[in-house]
Amino acid sequence: MAFDTHMRRGHPIVLSLIIFFSIIELAISAWLTSRFNTYNNYFSLTERDSTRFLLFTSIWTIVLSGAYMFFFFSLPDHVLSSVASHILFLFLTWVFWTAGAASITSALGGGLNCNTQGVFVYCGQLNALEGFAWVIWILVTFAILVVLIRGIVAARRGDGMRGPLIA
Repeated sequence: MAFDTHMRRGHPIVLSLIIFFSIIELAISAWLTSRFNTYNNYFSLTERDSTRFLLFTSIWTIVLSGAYMFFFFSLPDHVLSSVASHILFLFLTWVFWTAGAASITSALGGGLNCNTQGVFVYCGQLNALEGFAWVIWILVTFAILVVLIRGIVAARRGDGMRGPLIA
């Protein structure tokens, strides 16, 4: 049952880190979206739309990660605390972060050197947006891998994917 102990400690830590970095991403993307809407000074529609999508993705992540933390602590036998539910939530979140991080990376050409470019108005903020998007993607990738391993263990134990995340 050592894995259960690690899940009890690790689940809140990983989700808290995901929420923390998503709040930072929310602040950056909301500020950039506000500036783009007010001044229309985005370089391309891809830059503007990627920023808006990352705003949506960060809100999605904060709200649902908070809900999953609530269910993990308060209702451990609820269907939303099951392995299958976690896999579904983390997979959708992973797809969103993959799309968002890749789209902003593509829009910026892989990253910006703020000392040598003059095209992008908010160079530092866009670099931060890209960097935090990839950090969150790494955290969500780690979380989904751990939950998949937990799902395999639960299936071998006989609980199946509908079983609780913690035995």
